[in-house]
Amino acid sequence: MMQLAELLASYRDDLYEIPTHAPGPSGRLPLTPEMLRTWASGDLFGLSQNVGMGWDPKKVLGQHMLIISTQGGLRAADGSPEALGYHTGHYEIGLLVQAAARELRRLGAVPFAAAVSDPCDGRSQGTAAMFDSLPYRNDASLVMRRLIRSLPTRKGVLGVATCDKGLPATMMALASIGRLPGVLVPGGVTLAPAEGEDAGKVQTIGARFAHGEISLEYAAEVACRACASPGGGCQFLGTAATAQVVSEALGMAIVHSALAPSGQPIWEEVAVHSARALLRQAQLGWGMADILTDAAVHNAMVVHAAIGGSTNLLLHIPAIAHSAGLSMPTAADWREVNQAVPRIVSVLPNGPVDYPTVYVFLAGGVPEIMLHLRRAGLLETSVKTASGCSLDDVLDWWQDSERRRRVRDRLKSATGVDPDDVIMSPDVARARGLTSTVTFPTGNLAPDGAVIKSTAIDPSVVDADGVYRHIGPAKVFTSERQAIAAIKGGAIEPGDVLVLIGRGPTGTGMEETYQLTSALKHLSFGKHVALITDARFSGVSTGACIGHVGPEALAGGPIGKLRDGDVIEVIVDRIRLQGSVNFVGVGDERFDAEEGTRILAKREPHPDLAPDPDLPDDTRLWAALQRASGGPWRGAIYDVERILQVIEAGIAALAANDDETSNQHVTQI
Repeated sequence: MMQLAELLASYRDDLYEIPTHAPGPSGRLPLTPEMLRTWASGDLFGLSQNVGMGWDPKKVLGQHMLIISTQGGLRAADGSPEALGYHTGHYEIGLLVQAAARELRRLGAVPFAAAVSDPCDGRSQGTAAMFDSLPYRNDASLVMRRLIRSLPTRKGVLGVATCDKGLPATMMALASIGRLPGVLVPGGVTLAPAEGEDAGKVQTIGARFAHGEISLEYAAEVACRACASPGGGCQFLGTAATAQVVSEALGMAIVHSALAPSGQPIWEEVAVHSARALLRQAQLGWGMADILTDAAVHNAMVVHAAIGGSTNLLLHIPAIAHSAGLSMPTAADWREVNQAVPRIVSVLPNGPVDYPTVYVFLAGGVPEIMLHLRRAGLLETSVKTASGCSLDDVLDWWQDSERRRRVRDRLKSATGVDPDDVIMSPDVARARGLTSTVTFPTGNLAPDGAVIKSTAIDPSVVDADGVYRHIGPAKVFTSERQAIAAIKGGAIEPGDVLVLIGRGPTGTGMEETYQLTSALKHLSFGKHVALITDARFSGVSTGACIGHVGPEALAGGPIGKLRDGDVIEVIVDRIRLQGSVNFVGVGDERFDAEEGTRILAKREPHPDLAPDPDLPDDTRLWAALQRASGGPWRGAIYDVERILQVIEAGIAALAANDDETSNQHVTQI
């Protein structure tokens, strides 16, 4: 009893001065007889709710505009945390929501705000939290769509998001709104520390310390200051930053909005300008369906190739296209684009110089990249954009704008870096050794295909003809925990092929394995190790890392039949964008890929192959639904029509089985 008394102790004198009524808002709702006769009761009651929250009754009939964000944490007015967010990426998002809302209100609209917060892939690395990462995207998008529909009076939607899964989810939700106006506000990037390590490299302090490559003191210091400012996505062109770039390339975000430094005036002004753009679309009678077209998706793929973007966008761009009812790009489409488009941006993590993402923004960002691509004839420039004009008009304005001149001058004066060394012409990029972004290897271990960011293989292990060749013994693991322990413990050696199986959608929700790829990048011997997995990689991953291997091991993929000591051959042509990954030997024995196929066909799966014991039921359900929808190669989406067909077929099969069982029982009687 004493414990309960202590728990509920209070020293406030006003605790029990409990009111039973309140006077309510003063004034009158601007109702008309027509409204009372024809409006739904929910629309009328909504006006009562609005003034109950303090809105001026005289202004309650302005255009209702919804701002939906991924805000997380609780930020005090002075910027200090009342409660922490999961990551910097959503911690300052509320400032953008506030700036946009104030501008909408100033212009006579009625802003509403809702939030569906998001997890941090960096915080999830190497833990069971990663099993919810990719599935979260579909669920968050679903909730956002429900929230949009749940405000029946909305006349447009502004989405504000920053990071790996929350931003694609928001883009998917906006893609689905059809005739409604919509604008995406990218949440920007965090700043890199003046001295120290970026947020990608710092995630390898455990592996480097275990190998004696850094001291405890060094690890503690660089880890403390890696996130140098409190808001924004990471400083490298990983999934978060790539998705921001793609949102602008799709036309969903206004010009020069991706990668702005969080918390700065130019970042906050993006929200103000986006609010104006939303009302401009409403004035023009535009909807998201006017902006998101097959041509816009093509442009996004072109810009993705030009920046050397995260391979995770091979999951997200098709999902956005599907949400908009557009054609979904295939592996063949990606291959064609990457063969045609040069990489022209020098940025973390691909280099050749590891400039942080804010340098890309200052060098001119997406419109500067698109100027080069337009000159090369690689873009569809007649498409409409969120800015309220065509892409051609946007780029014509950008070319001679004061904004372009001033941000590029700022980069030069603040850092001494020439903007044209960050965003290069295709000829300069080619001369500096930049190669196209991704390759899709196949072979007897990946008959349905795989993905490698081939441009990010360390050039020192690539032959003079532009081909990466590696042959070595497999070291096979069925959990990421085993694999990272092997790396830290010295069991992975130069020349090895680290194989991680059973980590696709069915095994783990297709976890991200940056804990492994980052360790291999930043360990001195890591460039001499290849990695193959049916999982996926963080956008900041580099090196000879082959992921998305299909079929996944737990769906009968041959990768699930490998054993320690099997010999694997990896060939990746970074010029022609062709590659293969094959089982070609056992121990000292060698054979060709065809013989390897026959041997694998006769083998049993690895004895330890199984879904992770910590796999949540929620993720098992996601895995089944996305598999019925076509799996990762169709964006890991929910295709309702295909899912319903599978369910109906399953119900029919179960009914037939029940009838057969019943008939057998009657016969026995």
